[in-house]
This record gives sequence, structure tokens and C-alpha cells, in this order.
Amino acid sequence: MRKHHPENERTKRRYFEFLKHAKGLSETTVDQVAASIADFEGVTGHRDFRQFRIEWAQKYKRQLAARLNSETGRPLAKATISSRLAGLKAFFQWLAGQSGFRSKLTYSHAEYFNPSANDDRIAKAARERPIASVEQIRHVLQSMPTENDVQKRDRALIAFTLLTGARDNAVASMSLRHVDLDKRTVFQDAREMRTKNRKTFTTWFFPVGADIETIVGDWISWLETERQWGPGDPLFPATRVTLAPGGGFANGGLDRKHWKSAATIRAIFKQAFGQAGLPYFNPHSFRHTLAILGERICQTPEAFKAWSQNLGHEHVATTFTSYGAVPGHRQAEIFDQLRTRTVGGETDDAGEFDNETMLAILAARLRTKAA
Repeated sequence: MRKHHPENERTKRRYFEFLKHAKGLSETTVDQVAASIADFEGVTGHRDFRQFRIEWAQKYKRQLAARLNSETGRPLAKATISSRLAGLKAFFQWLAGQSGFRSKLTYSHAEYFNPSANDDRIAKAARERPIASVEQIRHVLQSMPTENDVQKRDRALIAFTLLTGARDNAVASMSLRHVDLDKRTVFQDAREMRTKNRKTFTTWFFPVGADIETIVGDWISWLETERQWGPGDPLFPATRVTLAPGGGFANGGLDRKHWKSAATIRAIFKQAFGQAGLPYFNPHSFRHTLAILGERICQTPEAFKAWSQNLGHEHVATTFTSYGAVPGHRQAEIFDQLRTRTVGGETDDAGEFDNETMLAILAARLRTKAA
């Protein structure tokens, strides 16, 4: 069976260059698009894109719907299917405007890669995700050992993620110079760090407790005084891998290098929560923890706007709609408060809603407008 089509390969190369240099997409995103196109070609026998028929798109959608996830054995998630089809739709829309394809393809051909309306709604549906509380994270930190350098690093890593809300990839590429303990700030510099969408902004430490701040401060002081590390050294260095006496690999302490990716950070989180007897909460979920905390303690719109900016969000609605969903148990509490405060449009007492309830109502209204 044919493994590739030469003309298709040349066409795809031009498209990937377009995505990177004209659309400004990251290598990771382009790789995902490439994988979707290659998967489609495999189903259609690597035939020339110029010969495209709408039956190809229909066949591919049927195969995706019937395909099982190799790891779970369950059908592919609707969101996964929707993402792959969206990548193919954008590709064929681009093809329709290219020389040599205009007489073969039209923009309407790309529409056949749309998922069904029902599948699209399922793929985009917001679902409540479990979110760790600050108290649960503190319990994890208290249960973590600090007998060696690596254990100290792991504990400080989790504390720092809660203190700053920084994304794991940014943390993996962060250096000591990016943190100012005196000002309680982190300068997320896209020139030197892997920040999302290469944004540069300053984060102030979130008010999550002096004990959390102390863990981070002690770690930085230890690196600077005990290890004599300087501003350009990693804030959270990678682990040095050495050969064990009996064969295999062993933990050789800290290496003076940054992590190349955030995979190890996620593994550290998973192990720490498991050892504390809690379900795994990934690093990104801490941003949800902080968003919910902000909704509860910020008493003015200006304060919540500052909180939102501290997460790197340009628009406060992003914090409300993407991170600030009210958990189910908290929603129940709010409605219990509303029932006791209002009956038939009248309040049971002369008091006003407390700030927490008013913020929750405001959040709900903003979500409705954003939708």
C-alpha cells in the first residue's frame, strides 16, 4: 500500500510553512495539524488531493466515529474528533485558494468536514472538573518529604505553582532572575521563558498563605546560598540521571539545567497527590483553584480585574468563563442562601447580599453574555 504521495507532500510542506510564518502557529500546533492530515491520507489511500471527493470526507468521519482509543479502549472523544476535522477543514479551505486546486476544489468541499451539530455541541460542552482547594494543596505540601535536594525541589515546585498560578511550561523554563522575593513578583519574560502565546507580564504572589510563600522563599535562598547559583540558573533544575551500581539509572541529584518540557513537572504533581491520598490534580488546575479563590475574596470589580491580569488574562471574562466556573457544591450553597434571603421577590431581612453572593451573581451574568 502506498505510504505517501509526492505531490501531496510538497503541498503539505507549503501549508505548514503558511501556518508557521503567516498564521504564527507554534510547532506543536502545526504538528497536530500534520498528524490529522496524515491520518486522513491513510484512510483514503494517500490519493492526490486534487482528486478529492466529498465521499472521502464522509468515509473519514465514519471511521473516526467507529475508532477506539488505543489506551482506554473506548471510542474517541467527541472533542478529539472535532479537533481533527477542524484541522482538515481549514486545510481544504486553504487548498481551494491555491493555484492548481481552484478548478478542482471549492470552499464548500471543506464544509463536509464539519461534525454533526449534535456532536459539535457535545465536543464544546463545558463540564465540571474536579478542582483542588487551597487546603488540599496545603495538605499535600505538608505530607511531602524534604530529606534530599530533589524532594525539596518538588515541594517548592508545587508551592510555587499555587503562589503564582504560572503555567507548567513557563515554570520549567524559569530562571532565578525572574523571581523577586522582596517585591513578591515573577516576571514572565517570553524572551527567555516558554509562556503561552509568548506573552510577557508580571505576576504578583497570590495571597494563599505565608506558609506557602515561606516554602518558595526558603528554596530560592537555599539555591543562592548553599549552591551558590546565580540569576541565570534554573529556578527548578532538572534531575541528574546517573548509572546505578547494579545497572540501570539512578537519581543523581539536581542538574544545573532547565527542564526541556513540562512532562516531569506533571509526573511530580501526580506522585505527590497520590502519596497524600488525593486524586491527581495537574498543574494547570491550580489556575482554576486561584480563579475560584479570587471570586470569593475580591470585593470590587477592580480587584478581580487585577486578579485576572495576574493570571495573564487580557480580559476578565476569560477568567470568569474559562476558569471561574462555580463548582456544583458551591452553586448549591449559593441557592440555599438565595432561598433564605428572598421569597416572592422580598427579602427575609433588611440586609443586602454579601459580597461573595453578589460576585457569584455577577459571574453568572458575565458568563451568559459571553455565551
